[in-house]
Amino acid sequence: MSQPHATNSAIAAVLADEAATLALGAALAPVVTSGLVVYLEGDLGAGKTTLVRGLVRALGDQGPVKSPTYTLVELHAISGLDLYHFDFYRFNQAEEYLDAGLDEYFDGRGVCVAEWPDRAAPYLPPADLRIVLTVRGEGRDVRLDAVSERGRRCLTNFALPAATSSATPPPA
Repeated sequence: MSQPHATNSAIAAVLADEAATLALGAALAPVVTSGLVVYLEGDLGAGKTTLVRGLVRALGDQGPVKSPTYTLVELHAISGLDLYHFDFYRFNQAEEYLDAGLDEYFDGRGVCVAEWPDRAAPYLPPADLRIVLTVRGEGRDVRLDAVSERGRRCLTNFALPAATSSATPPPA
């Protein structure tokens, strides 16, 4: 990551490679708390699952971290924290979210990280933190936006990992 731009409710940076994406996920570990809803947005291959892998590893789960594209949700029970990783990519209709009973996971007791959240709208609860990854050559642009008070607290306590690239960050 290089030269991040930050405000009270947003952070923008450049991720040079997969290692930087993993490091960003790991940097989120100290600030995630029960009840947090995180939307992960970006095209296929943008690094959404890689970011989750970095987060889960930093929380202490060394097991496999794969995209829940076919299972819809993967549970990572880590140190008393339940992290639910969702992937709604395969939804053809938003109602599939309700039909699958996934709304029960968003009860405020776990951390819910959702890839392709737009495919479950309008039924998905609103995000606290929105992370958008955009492919940029071999690296990625990333923007973290706090969209609730819980999200603002998360970003206030968040520390970006050390710079790994000399690329210029996207405009804030």
